Amino acid sequence: MAQNTSVGSQASDILRSIAKGKRISFVSGNFNVVHPGHLRLFKFAQELGDVLVVGVNADGAPGVTLPMELRLENVNSISRVDHVVPLGTSPEVFIAALKPDFVVKGKEFELKDNPEKSAVETYGGHLVFSSGELRFSSLSLLERDYSEPNLSAVRKPRDFPFRYSFDMQDLRSTLAKFAGLRVLVIGDLIVDDYITCDALGMSQEDPTIVVTPIETKTFVGGAGVVAAHARGMGADVRYCSVVGDDDAARYATDQLLRQGVALDQFVDVSRPTTRKQRFRALNKTLLRVNHLRQHPVSHEIQEQMLASVEAALPHTDLILFACFNYGCLPQALVEAISERALARSVMMAADSQASSQLADISRFRNMTLITPTEREARLALNDFESGLAVISERLHSKAFAKNLVITLGAEGMLINVKNDGEFRTDRLPAFNVSPKDVAGAGDSFFTSASMALCAGADVWQSSYLGAMAAALQVSRVGNTPLNTSELVAEIDDVRFDVSEHV
Repeated sequence: MAQNTSVGSQASDILRSIAKGKRISFVSGNFNVVHPGHLRLFKFAQELGDVLVVGVNADGAPGVTLPMELRLENVNSISRVDHVVPLGTSPEVFIAALKPDFVVKGKEFELKDNPEKSAVETYGGHLVFSSGELRFSSLSLLERDYSEPNLSAVRKPRDFPFRYSFDMQDLRSTLAKFAGLRVLVIGDLIVDDYITCDALGMSQEDPTIVVTPIETKTFVGGAGVVAAHARGMGADVRYCSVVGDDDAARYATDQLLRQGVALDQFVDVSRPTTRKQRFRALNKTLLRVNHLRQHPVSHEIQEQMLASVEAALPHTDLILFACFNYGCLPQALVEAISERALARSVMMAADSQASSQLADISRFRNMTLITPTEREARLALNDFESGLAVISERLHSKAFAKNLVITLGAEGMLINVKNDGEFRTDRLPAFNVSPKDVAGAGDSFFTSASMALCAGADVWQSSYLGAMAAALQVSRVGNTPLNTSELVAEIDDVRFDVSEHV
């Protein structure tokens, strides 16, 4: 009886944590090793119901080779599993107490004796046999792509630090100065969904690629990830933006607050929070779907944002304009903020993206740093013929920028500085020649290079540190914010590209 009371208590605890009306799926086993077959089974069971509960058999059960603690840890590491339960009795006793809607077992058990069957039939549940889909990408590998930067793919040029008289210890010292920098980020909030799919092939009815989704990961993107990068690298960060009254905004708010970012968010009921969905298969993005409206925010919201910025300026060392041109930063607001920041000698930097929309980086004037792509630089000048050196000098002058870095994707970046009326230009190669996801490169470079300049480094050292940050960011999938420990690990790594890049 004591054992059954314990079983009932376990089941009751789970039921109390599950909202009424949700369907429960249940899977049990030894789980000495969680392998792809288990992951397929978990995926199938999760899709049958709303909540997946996994029972782990007792240490004395036949076939168990590892202690319960390790097996629970193995199953707990699987993101699809909602509740993990150590079973002190047979699975059918626990099933009778929990009453899950679906009990799922592998297809190999279908013609065998299944004691769970009578327990399920007493309350009208379903015993389902399936081994999951054979077309399947290992979720553990997907998790690694999202969470783990691949330092082995990063190669740092040795000659550049030598030319500009700094070394890895100088980068470490600069990074240490990020702690306590007071950074104000202003710009469009974006929520990014990465939908990883298995490719099924070509449709027989029309020339269409057919995929099936197997995993969705959601990230805070846009200016939100710029704020998260700055916070992860040690700064005190305030983020000012416009959001919709929707679940995407609530998700982003929760994530940013958890990361320690202070928020000044203004709700615009006329627009949803911008959401982007990337459908990926075989480590490539097949399609991106943007859910957004691009009209400028109202004068009332602009006034509220300006008041928020004015209140923050006395406590700000650096303003980062992270503009995605979805209406958050109309020109009048940019000019008003810039005027007040200049009056207080607050450093400013700007990035104005034009991946699938038009932009003009030159409208952000008097910045210490601007970081356009080549396309964005040419759009600002309406010049698609001149050489890059001419483009950089013209844009430098038009925007009254102190430092200009044109990012060139796989070709690296072109750095342009004007001192005493003279232009000096140099380039850095891309540090990561095998990127997994290039979408976050610009944001990570912009954030870290701007913070390095604010911490007192020159543009050469700042660009090098920014290039390292970008290389780390593209070594994993999705907008996971950078942190200081990752950059320190890369600074301390001894791998260099021995070729000269002059």
